[in-house]
Amino acid sequence: MTQQIAELLMYVAPEPVQQANEQWLARIVEHLGVTRRSAESLSLMDLWLSPQLLLTQTCGYPLMTALRGKVRVLGRPRYELPDSSGGHHCSLLLSRADDRRRTLPEFLGSRGVINGDDSNSGMNLLRHRLAPLHRDGQFFASVGTSGSHRESLRWLQQNRADLAAIDSVTFAFLARHAEAQVAGLRVVARSAFSPTLPYITAASLCAGQAEKIRHVMNQALGELPQVAEVLGLREVLPASEGDYQVILDYQREAETLGYGQLR
Repeated sequence: MTQQIAELLMYVAPEPVQQANEQWLARIVEHLGVTRRSAESLSLMDLWLSPQLLLTQTCGYPLMTALRGKVRVLGRPRYELPDSSGGHHCSLLLSRADDRRRTLPEFLGSRGVINGDDSNSGMNLLRHRLAPLHRDGQFFASVGTSGSHRESLRWLQQNRADLAAIDSVTFAFLARHAEAQVAGLRVVARSAFSPTLPYITAASLCAGQAEKIRHVMNQALGELPQVAEVLGLREVLPASEGDYQVILDYQREAETLGYGQLR
């Protein structure tokens, strides 16, 4: 058997979600007749660009920037979760429930937090949503970088930040399986919708091979109804880079409004 990398690292919590992804991956590689190669020593970028990559998931923003033309898109998930359906998701703009501010304009001059500069849901969609509201290129008094959506939620709960944009799939998983991690928070607004996080493989694979992997992903999902239920995942839809052009359109719209940098 050939050794290839298969990892799903975009949604790794809570534990039921991680376990469901591992069960799904195990069935996929079994059907494809490959063995999983360890990726523990690889950074996310090295994993995404590895020539041994069979299957992983990335964020739509790096797909259209750092990874553009360097990987092959396998498909995108059709989650059926609150605020995520039909192959699309959004960001939920959250604050503490006890914050007296109720509308986005009231958060002008507040403390923002993002999970990372290369995140579509944590940064790009937030920038797009706030672009009409900035003053002289600035909306927040300060913007911190937490490193992950779950850490951004902790920043809100610990009063280290006032507003964060959280991927609606992440929020749904936590609300369903780890309610304490979203306790005391409320939705102030929602972002525009964008395609769900793409599944990718190495650029060296041909279109036929990629379609076979997507077929096997759906086959395995159908064989594991408990996995599909935990993940809220109904199928892996066909997808291409072109489906994610809207992410760069959102960036350009913010730039046109004078808010090219989230601050």
